[in-house]
Amino acid sequence: MSAQPATKLILDPQARAFYVHTLETLNASGLPYLVGGAYAFARYTGIERHTKDLDLFVRPEDAKRALAVLEEAGYQTDMTFPHWLGKAFHGEDFIDVIFSAGNNVARVDDRWFEYASRDEVLGVQVLLIPPEEMVWSKGYIMERERFDGADIAHVLRACADRLDWDRLLERFDAHWQVLLAHLVLFDFVYPGERRRIPAWVTARLTARLAARLTAEDEPGSRLCQGTLLSRQQYLTDIVRWRYDDARLVQGHMEPEDIAHWTAAIEAAH
Repeated sequence: MSAQPATKLILDPQARAFYVHTLETLNASGLPYLVGGAYAFARYTGIERHTKDLDLFVRPEDAKRALAVLEEAGYQTDMTFPHWLGKAFHGEDFIDVIFSAGNNVARVDDRWFEYASRDEVLGVQVLLIPPEEMVWSKGYIMERERFDGADIAHVLRACADRLDWDRLLERFDAHWQVLLAHLVLFDFVYPGERRRIPAWVTARLTARLAARLTAEDEPGSRLCQGTLLSRQQYLTDIVRWRYDDARLVQGHMEPEDIAHWTAAIEAAH
């Protein structure tokens, strides 16, 4: 896949040294990891933005080892959310060690590495997360304070003609409506660019929607899948209106993970 011009994100020297040392340390350790976040986004879209962290993706089984490697390198580490996220700190700078999404749907697996792109970040040779997995993981982020729809639209604008659409459809799987929603928004955002999305993809998803709209409702269903999109905005549905939490019903998260993830909402604000 062709790359956008290399990112030239400006960092203060201390943060840059921290990030470079982290990447070099992980490379020397042999632990497999991928770079995501602003660096991968800039590579795929050409859009640069300044963030206060570096996003690294690892397989779930490698998360504790990654933190141990960084702790041995002299950094403070913390398994912030055991179901998806750890952190390494150096002063006010930090690195996210990500092995799933907050809803525990988009877990890092071997295919992230199979389709990763080789690139250079801050002068260090690395692998970047694939754009398909970027769309998949960002597709569910619809919090009140953060919505990644614009990121997805920009990735689609830049990469749609080169994406593995079969794999992307497989990634969203039973949550195909989430992907369709982003494709509809893409058509709205870029009315002159709709042909970038393969017609067969949109046709397949809209056919599924049409079939669903003419089918009868599932009797007795009290499922709310909104909790897969926002950890906060559908709590009323679960707590007050007694809908079933899709994170539990569909086996994405354990009760203790949901409780920990929910308790962090107040701290985040």
